[in-house]
Amino acid sequence: MKLPRLLLPLMLLAAPALRGEKLVIKGSDTLGAKLVPTLAEEYKATRPGVAFEIAAEGSTTGISAIIEGTAQIGMSSREAKATEISAAAARGVRLNGIVVAFDGLAVIVNARNPIARLTPRQVEQIFTGDVTDWSAAGGRPGKISVYTRNTSSGTYSAWKDVAMRKRDYARSSQKMAGNEQIAAEVAKNPNGIGYVGLVYLKAAGIKVVSVDGVQPTKETVLSKKYAYARPTLYYTNGEPAGEAARFIAFTLSDDGQRIAEKIGFVPVR
Repeated sequence: MKLPRLLLPLMLLAAPALRGEKLVIKGSDTLGAKLVPTLAEEYKATRPGVAFEIAAEGSTTGISAIIEGTAQIGMSSREAKATEISAAAARGVRLNGIVVAFDGLAVIVNARNPIARLTPRQVEQIFTGDVTDWSAAGGRPGKISVYTRNTSSGTYSAWKDVAMRKRDYARSSQKMAGNEQIAAEVAKNPNGIGYVGLVYLKAAGIKVVSVDGVQPTKETVLSKKYAYARPTLYYTNGEPAGEAARFIAFTLSDDGQRIAEKIGFVPVR
């Protein structure tokens, strides 16, 4: 993983787009649900000859797509695992990670839940199933319903790393396809709890719980005062080239980073 380098020369960005050229981008729902499609629409305004195929099915699928050569850019909300790097090397692929924005994973509960604050230890206990009733966390009696991402999600893995000390999820946890689905389920369930990226903090019917008294914000994510901050990345096979390089440069440009911030991410610069 590396932070963004100097942006590509303007002459590269200004190169004419070939009609029928397609950029295939696969991977993370965190990036692929809103940010990358918005960036793609803005990008096409100046390069109308480029078409996009965007599939947001989880970080694992994005990294696999780079290894298998089925995408030019893989979106990921986690860093590549050692096993993925080895699998790539075996195929002659060098996984190149580029940080494109920062995010914070917020702990959310139903808006009617009186719980407003949890400790990191309580978060770990709830998501691993050590604590199964809200009364044990200072709330009203009621069986806790845990909502997580599915196993192909980078967020699923990242949460285990940053919040659960790499322990397994509670067996009763319910796996969702995306952030939006987690927020929707928690909003319907008075005893629900889950985690979502910063983009989804204003979803109806949910409440963000502070962790050790700290709320996830741009400032606390950048300063790392918030416990569950993380980078989001694009992966390529070696140094990006052609249209992929131009799109990455646009993502990291002032305009691209303004879009990221408007959507809810924390810019890299």
